[in-house]
Amino acid sequence: MIVSRVELLRLREEWRTTRARVVFTNGCFDLIHLGHVHYLQQARALGDLLVLGLNSDSSVQQLKGPLRPLVAEDERALVVAALRPVDYVIIFEEPTAETLVAELQPNIYVKGGDYSADSGEGKPLPEAEIVRRYGGEVVLIPFLPGHSTSDLIVKIMNTFSN
Repeated sequence: MIVSRVELLRLREEWRTTRARVVFTNGCFDLIHLGHVHYLQQARALGDLLVLGLNSDSSVQQLKGPLRPLVAEDERALVVAALRPVDYVIIFEEPTAETLVAELQPNIYVKGGDYSADSGEGKPLPEAEIVRRYGGEVVLIPFLPGHSTSDLIVKIMNTFSN
């Protein structure tokens, strides 16, 4: 189900009342592939429900460049909302999900293994400090090798350039 921020925060109160274990993740989810499905299945298995924060078209462009996203935000939202592991989808405008994480305060915040929840290897994860402040848990899920949107784009480009 695709929800607004207001609806998500209303639902958050219901989830707290029922003590539901809320898992949250976020990303661009531009071209859905096996790596995404595997990641979302693992994330959903960590709790009672999975909320997916979807970067808006403008935030994807800020993160990935002017040629992305390949698929518009409304279409990406419909696709990820149709995936079995995903319970709720919210589109957000900011480049990171820091504000959304602070508002929702999920029990578990999940990101891919290319991020680092501390000063270790990987891209910094700005949401990690927010999650720790309210007592949540950060979980990093390893990528399936060779299954990324960037890999898929390169494969498509190579197919058409030969």
